[in-house]
Amino acid sequence: MGLGGQPAGACERSGVVVLAGGTGGAKLARGMLDVVGPERLTVIANTGDDLEMYGASVSPDPDLVAFWLADLIDERGWGLAGDTFEVMDALRKLGVDVWFNLGDRDLAWCIERARLQSEGMRPTQALAELCGRVGVRAEVLPMCDEPMRTFVNGVSLQEFMIRHRAEGPVTEVRFAAERPAAATPEVAAALDRAQAVIVGPSNPVISIWPILTAIGEQLAQVRAPVICVSPIVAGKIVKGPTAACLEAYGQPLSAAGVLGFYESVAPGLLDGMLCDEPAQGRLPCAMADMLMDGPAGRARLAERALALAETVGAGG
Repeated sequence: MGLGGQPAGACERSGVVVLAGGTGGAKLARGMLDVVGPERLTVIANTGDDLEMYGASVSPDPDLVAFWLADLIDERGWGLAGDTFEVMDALRKLGVDVWFNLGDRDLAWCIERARLQSEGMRPTQALAELCGRVGVRAEVLPMCDEPMRTFVNGVSLQEFMIRHRAEGPVTEVRFAAERPAAATPEVAAALDRAQAVIVGPSNPVISIWPILTAIGEQLAQVRAPVICVSPIVAGKIVKGPTAACLEAYGQPLSAAGVLGFYESVAPGLLDGMLCDEPAQGRLPCAMADMLMDGPAGRARLAERALALAETVGAGG
């Protein structure tokens, strides 16, 4: 029986870890949930987008994953289904510059996170508490507990994406932290028990690179095959500034460009790549339909990623 069908506890390393940021990673995580079940799934989410706003602790990527796994995601692809925005409207009437929108229930979630953390919980613990309250049984982990923020062209990532509409060329991406980020005990344990690590179809530069920066040392030591799922679908990006980000680092918008970027920032990390176009390089590559259209499409891509991991692992 393959990776996707192996019962939990069938071997010492039976977990599946997905590295996720943005919609692509969250959607693949939801597909992986259907394939391997919650007991075996851990999602390590990018926290470079995090910010303090409206008296709340906002963590967009981990929350996006949580809402997808809880089947609470809104049809627009972010936030909670059926949420209202009365608080944002009230703030605007009070003269507040509301450039970052949070729905009312989403805001409540982030306020509760801030409260839990103020009472001594680590971000990892606070997220686990919140996930438990909405029925998420899979493990969703921030990449680290230390604040590590991503800046693009000199402004925070959220400002770049929302205020600046991600327009124009990307000239600089950098990460800022008051103290070095490190893998949490939960992240280290998930990687140690992993039978496969799947790099989600997220923006390699602004969604996955922060994770590699925070926990790269632990990822480099992982025993499981590490498989990259390309974010490029039929030569295009479904959403976001991936093309501009790759161009900033001298890489084309192609599977080869994605692979080239990862090789430049984390040499030797990847063991295989899933894509819908040929990608020349040292890695084994498997072809797949990359469009995650509905539950069947998400599960199909998850299964293909696990099949490649099994093939690569057997060859090692």
